[in-house]
Amino acid sequence: MGRRKNSNDNMNESSQLHNTKIRFEDPEEEETTQCSNNLDESMCDPDVSDKAIDESLCVPDDVSFVDGDDKTSADYYFDSYSHFGIHEEMLKDVVRTKTYQNVIYQNKFLFKNKVVLDVGAGTGILSLFCAKAGAAHVYAVECSHMADMAKEIVEANGFSNVITVLKGKIEEIELPVAKVDIIISEWMGYFLLFENMLNTVLCARDKWLVDDGVVLPDKTSLYLTAIEDAEYKDDKIEFWNSVYGFDMSCIKKQALMEPLVDTVDQNQIVTNCQLLKTMDISKMAPGDASFTAPFKLVAERDDYIHAFVAYFDVSFTKCHKFTGFSTGPRSRVTHWKQTVLYLEDVLTICEGEAIVGSMTVAQNKKNPRDVDILLKYSLNGRRCMVSRVQSYKMR
Repeated sequence: MGRRKNSNDNMNESSQLHNTKIRFEDPEEEETTQCSNNLDESMCDPDVSDKAIDESLCVPDDVSFVDGDDKTSADYYFDSYSHFGIHEEMLKDVVRTKTYQNVIYQNKFLFKNKVVLDVGAGTGILSLFCAKAGAAHVYAVECSHMADMAKEIVEANGFSNVITVLKGKIEEIELPVAKVDIIISEWMGYFLLFENMLNTVLCARDKWLVDDGVVLPDKTSLYLTAIEDAEYKDDKIEFWNSVYGFDMSCIKKQALMEPLVDTVDQNQIVTNCQLLKTMDISKMAPGDASFTAPFKLVAERDDYIHAFVAYFDVSFTKCHKFTGFSTGPRSRVTHWKQTVLYLEDVLTICEGEAIVGSMTVAQNKKNPRDVDILLKYSLNGRRCMVSRVQSYKMR
């Protein structure tokens, strides 16, 4: 996965969010807001130097970075969440964090005197929201070293009597209680399913949630659309055809297989957006996250298509009033951005013509936190006829 160079390229994540027109109040000024989602503009019809190196800085010959490193891919996954930067990025994602805050603060009837389980608690921000909303007790489970920081944060804010931070994996730990009333988690990854934390939430649900319990969020939907992206595809993919006069096209084949996580300008969208999959987190089975879904993308103007784009929406349907957010190109920016899948061909499409096909999504067999994507698509148009199968690997 890479990054698209655009007008925001010289800004850090917080600057991007700061400069985006997001209609939220400062949480210190007001606990809740009238706008708790970004769906108003986004929901689609369900029908997508050269200086010498100081020798003192050199690594001695007898130092090894390999010996003793017996970590698994899962260990590296959890280690990545020990770094503060990733938590800063998520907390500064105002669409994400404010939505969760409003879900909790504006629906205190759900949390009052209830036992809550926070899956993948990170800094503990969701647990703090729940405690402030009147939860009887919150169990914040975090596997990374950030759990130690979360304990300090809970103590510093005076919630040690309400929030218990547990360090470990959901699949391995034992809770001090038999059941919980609510499970809350921010489990979504790029392309919704990357990192596969969803199965951890489902595990927690099956182990501890009471029969009439609530999972937040409880609905997610994955969408697909198609875009014109000639300039960046040329810079990102076609670049490998001739690198300083040398043929490196073998890398081009690999580059095409790597989805690009980045923001897409809504003006690039050429077709409708198609609902691929809706998941009900309160009812679904773990295997439901692997699926094949058909799609039909109809051109809304004459143009060229260089890539498919996937994004997702998140819904909290148990709230008094519908609440949620979208990560789509027509919505306010989030840290999830969108997922761009470049095509081998450039499709010349006329208004009204349709690209039909299917997308298969599955966990990678070697590393379940990775995602394998298989796209089958065809266009039978006046100026372009193509039928192809492409595979992608999110790593």
